[in-house]
Amino acid sequence: MSRRLGALACTVSGLALLVSTPALSQTANTADAAYTVEDIVVTAQRRSENIRDVPFAVTAMTEQKLAEVAAGGGDILSMTARVPSLQVESSNGRYAPRFYIRGLGNVDFDFNASQPVSVVLDDVVLENVFLKGFPLFDVQQLEVLRGPQGTLFGRNTPAGVVKIDTVKPTNDFTGFGSLAMGNLGAVRAETGVTIPVNDTLQVRIAGLWNHRDDWVDNMYSPAFADPNGKDLGNFDDRAGRVHVAWAPTERLSTLLTLQARDYEGTGTMNRANVLTKGSNELNANFNRERVYYDGGRNNFQKQETRSGSLKVAYDFGPATLTGVAARYWGASAGDGDIDGGVASAPAGAPWKTPFNSETGTLDSDLTQDTYELRLASNGDGAFGWQVGAFYWEERFNLISATFNGTGGLQPTIVTDIVQESDSWSVFGQGYYQVTDALKLTAGLRYTDDSRDFRGQRTLGAPLDVTKAVGDEQLSWDVSALYEVNDDLNLFARVAKGYRGPSIQGRIATSNVVTTADSETVMSYEAGFKARLWERRASLNATAYFYEVTDPQFTAIGGEGNFNQLINADKGEGYGIEIDGDVYLGAGFNLTGGFAWNHTEIKDSNLLVAFCGANCTVTDPIVNVGTTRRANINGNPFPQAPEYTANIALDWVHTLASGAELFASTDWVLQKNFNLFLYESVEFQQDTAFEGGARAGWRAPELGLEAALYIRNMTDEANVIGAIDFNNLTAFVNEPRTFGIQVTKRF
Repeated sequence: MSRRLGALACTVSGLALLVSTPALSQTANTADAAYTVEDIVVTAQRRSENIRDVPFAVTAMTEQKLAEVAAGGGDILSMTARVPSLQVESSNGRYAPRFYIRGLGNVDFDFNASQPVSVVLDDVVLENVFLKGFPLFDVQQLEVLRGPQGTLFGRNTPAGVVKIDTVKPTNDFTGFGSLAMGNLGAVRAETGVTIPVNDTLQVRIAGLWNHRDDWVDNMYSPAFADPNGKDLGNFDDRAGRVHVAWAPTERLSTLLTLQARDYEGTGTMNRANVLTKGSNELNANFNRERVYYDGGRNNFQKQETRSGSLKVAYDFGPATLTGVAARYWGASAGDGDIDGGVASAPAGAPWKTPFNSETGTLDSDLTQDTYELRLASNGDGAFGWQVGAFYWEERFNLISATFNGTGGLQPTIVTDIVQESDSWSVFGQGYYQVTDALKLTAGLRYTDDSRDFRGQRTLGAPLDVTKAVGDEQLSWDVSALYEVNDDLNLFARVAKGYRGPSIQGRIATSNVVTTADSETVMSYEAGFKARLWERRASLNATAYFYEVTDPQFTAIGGEGNFNQLINADKGEGYGIEIDGDVYLGAGFNLTGGFAWNHTEIKDSNLLVAFCGANCTVTDPIVNVGTTRRANINGNPFPQAPEYTANIALDWVHTLASGAELFASTDWVLQKNFNLFLYESVEFQQDTAFEGGARAGWRAPELGLEAALYIRNMTDEANVIGAIDFNNLTAFVNEPRTFGIQVTKRF
């Protein structure tokens, strides 16, 4: 490990020397000499500060960039690879995304699964994947904090945090309205308005309607096909938010937030036999506009989510006391043709599968309560601190069903799962400005976790099983930030992260309820944050190494259609992340990011089920009784691309009237990632990329903007997931979308 850390440190040192070399500080054209890169303010450490002063890797995405990506109906899955080392995917459609940072994540598709990446929306932890798909609208900024963040944020953050801050009300009457319309019957309408009632009371009202028509034909099932048109692919996503800010005195401020979401749409569309044994390329059976389903009821989904939170802050002078209380609750249902084909199809039919698999959620409901209390020092003195306490409680009830897969309305198996979880913690962090150049920061958190599970099979072979897990752990971090000069900061950080024990109870296909012990992460990183070329460019770079003890993995699929938790002995990851931007002159600005990430499972005795004769497994095969298993020692973590990259080029030209012409294009790339724990030729993805563009006209003085957009302009069909227990079934990314968008700001 020491040699790897030494190599990474040398890499960062070399980059730091490069950016401080005078040869890089060349003067731009006189016409562009006044341009400088904007300073980005983040709250990655629970306080507002310049992103260059944060002693770990963090990347921020602005409201404008988020809006550009979402114009064609994109959701939070569109964030994948737009930040170095960030991966977002889902096999559950638009309402249960799974996040990975530096390769750490969880491929488990069940709603009761735990994730090592936390989503924090307006200071509230969204723990369950059920909640993490809440649509992005009226967002001020999205920050991705890489590496363990357990000292200051919620629970289960050994990989990092995706932190989302929405637009808050101010004393100014401001607002906007945006309407985008495009192909596939797409409509995205978004608005946000701030109403200052008086000097102490302000209200922000925001809303979203995101719609798409059906655009995919079910070529097989007359029972569910629409005789008047297409059958699948639609969604209607409606969401609203109200912020009420009240500050009766200079010392006291409150923020009440109410949110709601109503979503209906088509879930993930699996397609049978679109991969060929011995190849990971989509074959001639793939047709983006067609599926062959005999079950799944056209893969319908629906979800309702409601939430309310109250944030109260009181400034005592030397310190500010802040309390946040929140409740999220919701319900969902859905169904899916999992095998993606038809078992009763004639032999040789491209859509024939060995057997049918149709599963659905008859009903699920979730309630999450969180409470947090923080006391933080005020002022810019040499010493600063914050202490706090946090409590999280969740109750999740899932009633699921398995059908016969031939369009029958009556389920063959019904299960009822209730999972209750709670976690409490106390934490503290302090920093000390040792010299004008050197700042040290340290934090500590104690966490106590417990989780109780009960699963009953109410239709089918009777089963009633209970499980309980719990643990307590210390998380901590120590970091240093050194200011070489006004334009170059160096940083280093050591952190220990923790994810609590987990339970997996997919009792529809197994009598076994599995558990996983807590995983702990030791993370080391070092890097620099710099401004270059007389502040016309910025460049950030990080080298990191982490080791996971008892990493939690989910063994999904295989011939037995398993979904079981396992612990490996060890896991490790190391790599380099780079991001930045540069003003090229003549109105052109280039931004980009890159990450190289190596992950490796370390357990010489770890065996998992695999896809059998349907695929080409490259791992060693071990006979266990009458079954065969793959030894996954040395394999990469699943859904952990070795390389990710993003690049965007923006151009703005100001006309004599003061109006502007603008154009932009952006591209993302992921390379070399495995879909499962075992390795096979078919499920090892080589390169996935996607690009978009936007161009238009705006009049800043009028607050008007009109633009044409296109997303996935080359109509790439990238495999993002697969079903391996049945046949070579896969699902792909969103299709090409294009249209026009008009925005009015005031």
